[in-house]
Amino acid sequence: MMDGNLQNDIEKVVEADRAHVWHHLTQHKPFETGEPRIIVEGRGMRVWDQHGKEFLDAVSGGVWTVNVGYGRERIANAVRDQLIKLNYFAGSAGSIPGAQFSEKLISRMPGMSRVYYTNSGSEANEKAFKMVRQIAHKRYGGKKHKILYRDRDYHGSTIGAMSCGGQDERNVQYGPFAGGFVRVPHCMEYRAQWDLTGEDYGQRAADAIEEVILAEGPDTVGALCLEPVTAGGGVITPPEGYWPRVQEICRKYDILLHIDEVVCGVGRTGTHWFGYQHYGIEPDFVTMAKGVASGYAAIACCVTNERVFEMFKEDMTDPLDYFRDISTFGGCTAGPAAALENVAIIEEEGLLENTTVMGDYMLDQLRALQDKHKVIGDVRGKGLFLGAELVSDRTSREPVPEKQAQAVVAECNAAGVIIGVTNRSVPGFNNTLCYSPALISTRDDIDQIVAATDTALTRVFG
Repeated sequence: MMDGNLQNDIEKVVEADRAHVWHHLTQHKPFETGEPRIIVEGRGMRVWDQHGKEFLDAVSGGVWTVNVGYGRERIANAVRDQLIKLNYFAGSAGSIPGAQFSEKLISRMPGMSRVYYTNSGSEANEKAFKMVRQIAHKRYGGKKHKILYRDRDYHGSTIGAMSCGGQDERNVQYGPFAGGFVRVPHCMEYRAQWDLTGEDYGQRAADAIEEVILAEGPDTVGALCLEPVTAGGGVITPPEGYWPRVQEICRKYDILLHIDEVVCGVGRTGTHWFGYQHYGIEPDFVTMAKGVASGYAAIACCVTNERVFEMFKEDMTDPLDYFRDISTFGGCTAGPAAALENVAIIEEEGLLENTTVMGDYMLDQLRALQDKHKVIGDVRGKGLFLGAELVSDRTSREPVPEKQAQAVVAECNAAGVIIGVTNRSVPGFNNTLCYSPALISTRDDIDQIVAATDTALTRVFG
C-alpha cells in the first residue's frame, strides 16, 4: 500500500497525464471519465501501475523492447557515467561508446561492416531507403530506385516508412504516400495463396517476388525490404525454402537486400543474435532498434556491408558523393553506452540459449492450449517471439472478430498478465495474440502467461 503522501502524488501524476499526455495507439475518449494506465515501476519481468497492481509483462514493454528485463542497475550506471563524461556530440564526429559498440555489434554480424546510428527503427529504415535512392542516382541515373516490401510487414511510422508498409489498416487516412515502393505477396503458409505446402510453398512465395520484379523491370528495382519474421502483421515465420530463393533472386537481379530486425534483433528469436542468421541470409542492410539497448536509452542502427559503404566514397571531387544525412539524436552517447551493457548481460547470463529453451517450451505449451481450445487455429513463432491466431472455424480459418481477440487480452490483463494482439494492422485479421516476454523468462513465468491465456480463452469463448 502507498502512504498518503505518495498516493496524493500519484493522483497528481494521473491528472497531469490525463490533461496533457497524448498516448500512443490509444483512443482517449474513455479517459474523460476513467484513468489512463501509468506504469510506475518495473523489476525483472514485472511492472506495477499507479494502483500498485502487479503485472507479468509478456510483451517486454508493450512493444517487444525490454529484452533483458527491468531494473538493470548496471545499464543505468553505465548511462549515468557516460552522460557525465560526454552526453552528446553530432554524429559527424565519433564517441568512445559509439566506436566500442559498433565493434562489438559488427563482431556478431559476419559479412557486415558499418554502423550508422539513429534514434528509432523508423529512422533506421529511412536511412536505408535514402541510401538505396542515392545509389540509384550515383550508379543508375536514378532508374534503379524502386524498393519492394512485403504484404503484412511493418517498417515504421513515418510517411516514408509507411510507404513501405504492408499493413493497410495502419496506413488508412495517412496517404498519399511516397512513390517508388512496390508490394510483394506475404509468405504465410497458414493463409496460403497457392495450393502447395512446406518447401514447395516457400519457394513459390519467393517466386512471387521475382514475378513482381519482372513486371516492374529489374533495372528499376534497387532493394527488397523484409522482416525475417513478420511481427505486427501476425508473427509469421517463413516457410522452408523461402529465404534461400529470396537470396538467389536478389543476386540474380542485383537487388540490395534490406533486413528489418527492429523486432527480431538482439536475441529475440534465440540461438543467434539476429533473426536473419537462422536462414543463412547475406544482407546488404540490417536495421535494428528496440532490443539494442532494451529500452534503457534510445538507439537504433542502420548496418551495412562494405560493398554499400564503398559506394559513398568513390569520388572526393564530387560534393554530392557521400551520404549527406544526419540523425540529430544518433549523436547521443547514452544509446551505445546502454547497448554495450545490454549485449554483455545477454552473453554473461546465457540469454540466447535461454531464449531458445524457453521459446521451445512456450511453443509447446501454446500448442497444448491449441489442443484444448478449438478457437486457436495456428501457433507459430521463433524463440520468445510467438503468436496464436484465433479463428471462428478451423476448417474455413475465419478470423474471430477482433473485439473477441481484444477481450482475451483484457482478461489476461485483469489476471495480472500483459499480452498483446495484432492491432490496427491488417483489415479483418487483427486476430493474433502476441507474446514476447523478456529473454530472462523462466518456466514459471511461461506457465503463468499460458495459464492466464487458458483462463481468458475459456471466459471469452467458453
